[in-house]
Amino acid sequence: MRNDRHSGLWQRCQRTVEGLALPSPFDAETFIGMLASARGRPIELIPVSARPHTPCGLLVTTDSADCILYTTDTTVLHQQHILLHEAAHVICGHHETAPAVSAAARVLLPNLPPSLVQRVLGRSVYSEPQEREAELVASLILTRARKQDRAAPAAPAGRDQQHSRVRRLFGAPEVRAPGCADD
Repeated sequence: MRNDRHSGLWQRCQRTVEGLALPSPFDAETFIGMLASARGRPIELIPVSARPHTPCGLLVTTDSADCILYTTDTTVLHQQHILLHEAAHVICGHHETAPAVSAAARVLLPNLPPSLVQRVLGRSVYSEPQEREAELVASLILTRARKQDRAAPAAPAGRDQQHSRVRRLFGAPEVRAPGCADD
């Protein structure tokens, strides 16, 4: 029964990702902009510094926009995954059934009145079905994007372009953000 449940989740997530339009070349911020346009609702990306015992990513839903908070004290590749994980919550409709304002949201957004924030989802508990689904969707988006980018004909890259791609991909050295609760 457990395998059937995982198989069903995998198939559902694959169908979801197959139905998404992805930019080429892939860029998480561009993808999220496309998602916002398709939904007709803004998604604001808010970089924050990691704080002890808080999630590395957070989806905050307000009356007028969705906000994705993501830590900047990690690699660009990790930031991209955090962004896609939070976007996956939106894609899967988790923001519609999320818990009320969390303690993490109060720490990360101390100046935002709780009455303004409708729902908050944080990346911290992977045992929850919604977290597993968002994690799988994010991973499948990245897998599909990589295949798509490899299949696209590439113009010969100059040395500066190659270095730029490497810096964009790896960013800062791999450092765990202090207190980052998602790994």
